[in-house]
Amino acid sequence: ILGEHLRICPQGYTCCTSEMEENFANKSRSEFEAMMKEAGRSVQATLTAQHRSFDSYFQDLLNKSEKALYDAFPSMYGELYTQNVKVFKDLYSELRRYYRSSNINLEEALNEFWTRLLERLFKLLNPQYHITDEYLDCMVKHAEQHRPFGEVPRDLKVKATRAFIAARSYAQGFLVGSDVVRKVSQVSLSHECTRAIMKLMYCPHCRGMSSVKPCNNYCLNVVKGCLANQADLSTEWKYLMDSLIGVADRIDGPYNVDTVIGTIHMRIAEAISNLQENKDSITSKVFQGCGNPKISTKGSSSEDKKRRGKVTLEAKSSAQALEMLVLDAKGNLTALKTYWITLPSTLCSKKVMASSASDDKCWNGMTKGSYLPEVMGDGLANQINNPEVEVDITKPDMTIRQQIMQLKIMTNRLGNANIGNDVDFQDTSDDMSGSGSGDSCPDDVCGKRLSKSPSTRQPETHAIPKQSGHGVHGASSRSLPSASLLLLLSVAAIAPQHWWR
Repeated sequence: ILGEHLRICPQGYTCCTSEMEENFANKSRSEFEAMMKEAGRSVQATLTAQHRSFDSYFQDLLNKSEKALYDAFPSMYGELYTQNVKVFKDLYSELRRYYRSSNINLEEALNEFWTRLLERLFKLLNPQYHITDEYLDCMVKHAEQHRPFGEVPRDLKVKATRAFIAARSYAQGFLVGSDVVRKVSQVSLSHECTRAIMKLMYCPHCRGMSSVKPCNNYCLNVVKGCLANQADLSTEWKYLMDSLIGVADRIDGPYNVDTVIGTIHMRIAEAISNLQENKDSITSKVFQGCGNPKISTKGSSSEDKKRRGKVTLEAKSSAQALEMLVLDAKGNLTALKTYWITLPSTLCSKKVMASSASDDKCWNGMTKGSYLPEVMGDGLANQINNPEVEVDITKPDMTIRQQIMQLKIMTNRLGNANIGNDVDFQDTSDDMSGSGSGDSCPDDVCGKRLSKSPSTRQPETHAIPKQSGHGVHGASSRSLPSASLLLLLSVAAIAPQHWWR
């Protein structure tokens, strides 16, 4: 029939009614959006699998270290351990909460652990004295110069904070990347794009050419026009992939999590041994600085006098497993670098099944023949002269711009983690208030001296998006930055990246 009624397809002789054309338009729209989501799900699955593998490995390291401590310490230290179980449990609880992105200052948590442990052990090692809370306050003030635990607290703080900062940023980077893909893959097509997709995919049917494939360059121009905003993600996406690869090298290198996290219990044992071996000289120095405490009427206990000397604990290395994890992650991250730029070619070749570029018997949008216009460049700015899709380059998609900002923020955080600096993501929701171990602190010592340790600089804070249901524990509802905050964060995030790029 005559095609004067057609609004999208060429108005020559046609097999389609207006209703058929509308049905084809709706069908092409839903099919193209399904193609986008399917391509995105593949990337999401890769990033989520990498997160799951590393998260499982890291949690296992921490669990094994804690179990080794619980298994060995009772027989090694007796009351020194049994009366201080909660101090050790609280430490591992705080370490897990930090890794899960709770708003915890890791250095302060470690300082607090050594302070509480010193207070408890000093009392237990000197049972013949009545040591008050006020006396313990004085003792802690002098602890830094006496170094009762040797160099272990300082060394562990440096190594553990770097390892934990790198590990949690690394794990979070995979989730942020996956979340960006999910949100971008759900962006709806514009009216102009829907018309162009329909013309590409189903107008040949209306001309009785259902077996004729679209010309490849024609398909590329249509898809590049439709995905112009998505292509603008490419630069920041590549920076994120490179940043994750850089931190992966740190995790399996200078900040080796296998060596640091897997031996926390051994470092604690070493510290306690240092205190035991130097008990007399340390006690003497404390007495000189704080005075002699009163003699206790309870008498002394001999329970722990026999437990002295060096402690030998073993840590089973999983370095090979870590090396394999990192190699696998780096391979996948490298492959994903060009995802947004190559997406049009992928969709045209694998989904739309476009004909070869040199084919002169393909669908060119009007009839069967060659496609002459040149292929447009990538990104919104390059679509001003797109012959197939009318693109308003002055109106970028705000959802995608927000995701570009999330990529910048995450890349900046990974850059900081690469040099051992912490940039924390402030959770703006209320659901974090109950996260963590859930353990209370019933005893007087914990309750009275929660901030006795030397204060450290608070980490910078930024907001992060909700991690689409598969995020780490406690990462629930998170606010996207407002427009003004996005602008400010953009400037703040870009500046520190020059060293990285």
